[in-house]
Amino acid sequence: MFREIIKPRFLETDALGHINNTVLPEWFEQGREPIFKYFTPDLNPQKWALILARIEVDFHAELHYGNDVLIETGFLKIGRSSMEILHRASQLDTLCASGKAVIVHYDFEHKKSLAIPEPIRMQLQEHLVDETITE
Repeated sequence: MFREIIKPRFLETDALGHINNTVLPEWFEQGREPIFKYFTPDLNPQKWALILARIEVDFHAELHYGNDVLIETGFLKIGRSSMEILHRASQLDTLCASGKAVIVHYDFEHKKSLAIPEPIRMQLQEHLVDETITE
């Protein structure tokens, strides 16, 4: 799995003192950055080859300002052109949120999906995970 430490910002809190629920999709996107680099090593948007097709977030416990959050990212499934990604957000050793995203290797000029190149596929498979880690 890929791991990223997030330092919650005060502005990400809501009126109840929790990290706002709209923040998790942003943190999960940040957790996908290592995946982006397999397809676009320099992260140049002019060469971008991925598109987000789906995202979901499940909340398990509150997240708070003042303590780091561990974002873990791995693959549940790697298809011909798409990847199902699992995300976990933990704070103080507690799973606080989990989520899934589907991204597609995509040709923006021709508006169609592309097969994931075999060398990239082999690297991605090193990060396959079991869905039960969301429990």
